[in-house]
Amino acid sequence: MGLLVLAAALAALAFPDSLQQIRPTVINYLLGVVMFGMGMTLNIKDFQIVFSRPKDVIIGSLAQFTIMPLLAWSLTRLFQLDEALALGVVLVGCCPGGTASNVITYLAKGDLALSVGMTGVSTLLAPFLTPLLIWALAGKSVEVDVISMFLSILWVVILPIVVGLLVKWLWPKLTEKATDYLPAFSSVAIAFIVAIIIAANADKLLAGGLIIVLVVMLHNVCGLGLGYLIGRLLGLSEPKKRAISIEVGMQNSGLASSLATLHFAVYPLATIPGAIFSVWHNLSGAAVAYLYRRSWT
Repeated sequence: MGLLVLAAALAALAFPDSLQQIRPTVINYLLGVVMFGMGMTLNIKDFQIVFSRPKDVIIGSLAQFTIMPLLAWSLTRLFQLDEALALGVVLVGCCPGGTASNVITYLAKGDLALSVGMTGVSTLLAPFLTPLLIWALAGKSVEVDVISMFLSILWVVILPIVVGLLVKWLWPKLTEKATDYLPAFSSVAIAFIVAIIIAANADKLLAGGLIIVLVVMLHNVCGLGLGYLIGRLLGLSEPKKRAISIEVGMQNSGLASSLATLHFAVYPLATIPGAIFSVWHNLSGAAVAYLYRRSWT
C-alpha cells in the first residue's frame, strides 16, 4: 500500500493536469468507501476488548488524542508554518487512528486486539473530540465550525462504518467473499485521494514543499516513539507497547484532507499535510513493523 500511494503521489506531481479537473468533493466519497470497507471487516466481538480490558484502551485513546494534537501544534510553532499548512498539520494530529494501523500492528507482532479496539474507540470518539481539539488548537487563528465538522465526521466516517457492519450482519456469506478484495480496493481509493490532493497543489508543493514534508515525517516518527515510550513508562507488555506506538503514530490522514476540503476551502494548502502523511505513514509503518519484529522476540 505504501508503494502504491507513493507511486500515485509521484504520478500526480509529474502529470497534475490529468487530475486537476476532478472536484475535491470526490475525496469525501472515496473516504466513505474506505470507511464502509472498514465496517465490513469489523465484528461486534472486536469491541469486547473495550469492556474486558478498559484500562488498556483508555491509556491508548488518551495517548492518541493528546500526543498527536500537541505534537502537531508544537511542530507548527517550531517551524513557523504559514496558517494554511499549520491548519493542515493540526487537522492530521486531531484525527483518529489510521485504517492501516491494524495490519501494521499484526505485522509487528503487537497486540492486535488492542489495536482494533483503539481504532474503533478513537473513530467513535472522533465526531466529538476532533472538532473540539481543532477549535482549541487552531480556533484562535481560523474559524472552526465545530457542529458542522461533527456532522461531517458522522456522515463521512461513522455512517459508512455502520452501513458496513449492517451489510456484514445481513449478508455474511457475501461479505466473507468480498473482504478478500477490500484491502486492495481501499488502498486504491486512498492512493486516488492522495493523487487528487497532490495534483491540485503540485506547483506550490514543488516550490516549497520540503519543509512540510519534514514536519509531517517528524510528526509521525515522534508519535510512534512517544506512543511506545508511554507504554514503557506504564510497564505494559511488549505487544501492548507496539500496538499503542503504531495506533498513536498512524492517523486517519484521509479524514484530515476531507475535513480541510469541506470546511477550510479558503485554505487550499491545508489538504497537503494529510496527503503527505498518507504517503509517509504507510512507508514508516512498514519499516517500524520490520524493526519491531527484528529487534524483539
